Order: sequence, then structure tokens, then C-alpha cells
Amino acid sequence: MHRVTPGSPAERAGVRPGWRLWDVAGAEIPDILAYRRELARGTAELALLDLGGNEHRLSVAWEDPGLEFDDVIFDGIRRCANKCEFCYVHQMPQGFRKSLYMMDDDFRTSFLYGSFVTLTNLSDGDVTRILDEQLSPLYVSVHTANEDLRADMMKWWRLKVKDPRATRIRDMIERLEPIDLYTQMVLLPGRNDGEHLEETLDYLASRPNVQAVAAVPVGLTDHRTNLPELRPYRPDEAEDVIVRTEQVQRRMLAERGSRFVFLSDEFYLTAGRALPAEEAYEGYPMLENGVGMVRDFLARPLPPLPSALPEPRKVLLATGRLFAPVLERAVEPLRAVGGLEIEVRALTNRTFGEVTTVAGLLAGRDVLLGVEPGEADLLLLSPNVLKYGTETLLDDRTLDDLRRELRMAVEPGGTDLAELATSVLTGAGERHLPQFGFSTHAIKESAKQH
Repeated sequence: MHRVTPGSPAERAGVRPGWRLWDVAGAEIPDILAYRRELARGTAELALLDLGGNEHRLSVAWEDPGLEFDDVIFDGIRRCANKCEFCYVHQMPQGFRKSLYMMDDDFRTSFLYGSFVTLTNLSDGDVTRILDEQLSPLYVSVHTANEDLRADMMKWWRLKVKDPRATRIRDMIERLEPIDLYTQMVLLPGRNDGEHLEETLDYLASRPNVQAVAAVPVGLTDHRTNLPELRPYRPDEAEDVIVRTEQVQRRMLAERGSRFVFLSDEFYLTAGRALPAEEAYEGYPMLENGVGMVRDFLARPLPPLPSALPEPRKVLLATGRLFAPVLERAVEPLRAVGGLEIEVRALTNRTFGEVTTVAGLLAGRDVLLGVEPGEADLLLLSPNVLKYGTETLLDDRTLDDLRRELRMAVEPGGTDLAELATSVLTGAGERHLPQFGFSTHAIKESAKQH
């Protein structure tokens, strides 16, 4: 643990940061969930080891001992052992921070943080624990309800699984019937779309515990090896996914009162389709999965615009190639402001390759290669390029690094169109606008798809 709350029972008992929690009531504690479960019983005796390995005991009754931990998982995050042919981590270039190569497949982080897991590594005891402790909701990567196809896509048959039933997704969903499940499908052209998509959606819709489905296209980089058959969606294929999904949405709206299945923005942008209306996203239950992020960005209209700026200013808006045309249209009214020169710059991703077109996977080097030093007064970047809560990009370059090398102001631009426009008009980035919170869409620490 990294901290002991001042004035807490633990501090009064002499517990110090760096000590290790050994057990509670004689039971080994693998994670924060088990810790909270034991404390909720009312009376608990904690065994702790000091830095010298000596054991100390602390008893509490209906109060928080005051221990704060470095991690919520004490026995190590369970890694994904599948060999998915489309795994993003396996396509990552070398040289990034270790956390980006973490293949989290732990049901506990799914419950705590909403990360998607495959469920293929669960033991019978894990299933019992999920049910007994009501660890709901969980977020599950289904991909397909066709068991043979799923086995081939995920290559789980190469593994020594804890419980063979765990590899059968239908069996797992039905065993977890009391648990709400939010599911995702990573779609591969010609593999699990088409009729397989319809079959999977029909099955998931038949299960009362499945709350929603997010369908996203396979994410690819130029660093994939031995996978020539994997490719991005063509516009006609994206259109087919949309048409099939809309048929299911209409039926589900009548039967469930919800559209149930939601497509990531990439399908609409690739097909050249208009995005669904905001109400079609039903509160954005899958926003962090790229479902509705563009519509959410556009939801707040532009603020009242001045006729001119007090001083001339050139502003660059740097983003990924997929979103650039949308942003170009959205900021068009700003071009009428006198003294404001504004340019949307579609950056080529040289870190992951040109096949990667989303803004959230742009690294600092991509910005440096796509922007000339001193060519603008202000460079605004999507907050999605930053590690959550920091000013650090994927390749560990910081905004200060970019400011120094580009010799201009560089800031995160805002989480929606209204915030971005305010940043443009004031010449200040998001960090200088405290009335607007930090992006809730910042890129997650691990760029992966199970």
C-alpha cells in the first residue's frame, strides 16, 4: 500500500506506507473487491507485514482501516492467453511504454473499469465468485456466437484452459444470466460479419442479461505480420454492416424498447453515411468503444462568434485522417471571423502506419512530422491523443516537448465542438479553460482489442 490515511485506525496502530496486507480474517486477499467484501462483514482482523517481514495485526469494526493501495489487483492482472488473429497488441511497434503491451483479460478490471474480457480464462470458481458477489455489469468480447468460428478467430484451442466450458461463449453468457453484460464484436471483413453478424445479434438479443452490443471494425497497423488476409473495411462492406444492423435495431426498438446494437463511428465515416441522430445512441452506453464519439463531439453547437478577433491569429487543428473531413465541415463557420486563419490538418500516422486513421492513435512523432515549426500561433490537438489525466502522448513525448520543438503554443483543444471553438477564439487550450473538464474520451492506457 502506498498511503495510510491520517488519523485512521491503521495510522493509530502504527501501520506505515509500504507495508503489505497479508490476509483479512485469515483469508488471502487477491484484490480490492475481496478486501471490501471482508470489511463489509462488520468486524475484521487484518494481518500486515512491515518492511522487515514482521507480522502485525489490526482489528476494526464497522470502519475503514484507512489503507490506500497502489493497485486494485493484488495478485497480478490476468493476461489474455488467446491468440486472436486480429489482436491490436500483436500489431504494436516496439519501443513504447510497457503498459501499452498489457493484454488485460481480467474479469475484475472488467467490473471495476469497464474493460472488455473474453471470459475464456475463467475457472468454475471464478464464475461462482462473479455470481456470489454480483460483479455486475461485466464487459464481454463476444465477436461471434458461432462457436467454431469464435474458436478459429481467437485460436483458444492452442491453450490449456482452466475450464473447457469457458471457451463456449453461449454457455458462459447463460451461466452468467444474473449478471448484466455489455458486449462487443470486433468485425473482420468476410469473417464474422454478414449472416454471422445477424446470427450473433439474434442470439445476444435472446439473452435477457445482455444489455447492449457494440460492433467495431478491426483495427489494423502496418506492423502486423503473417496476416495478409486482414484488411480495413471497404465502403460497400461498411454499408452492408450498417444495413444489417439497422434492420436489427428496428426490430429491437419494437421488442426491447432499445436499439440494442450500436455501430462505431468508423462504419458510418467509411461508408460516407450521415451519423445517426443523438437520440439514436440512447445515452452513449458504449462511448469509450468509439460508438457515438463524433456525434457527442458535435452535440454542443458553436458559441456566438465575434465578427473579428482583437489580433490576427493562425490556428492549426491537427487530427486523424478519418475525422478530418467531419471537423473541416464543423468549423466552417469560424472562417467568417475576421483576423482568424484556421486550418484542419489531417496527420498521417507514421507510428502505426497509414492504415491507422483515428486521432487517438497519433503519437508525438506524427505531430512533429506533420507540422512545421512556427507555422502557426496555436496548435490544438484532440484530447484523445493524451494519456488520461496527463499531457503525455503515446510515444511519451509531452505537450511541452511539442511546444519546444515546434516553437508555438500547443494545447488540447476541447472535448466537444463548443469547447474547441472557445479554444480557437481565445487562443488558449483546454488546460487554460477550467470551466471545461478534462476529456472523458482520453485514450485508454492499453490500445487493444480482445
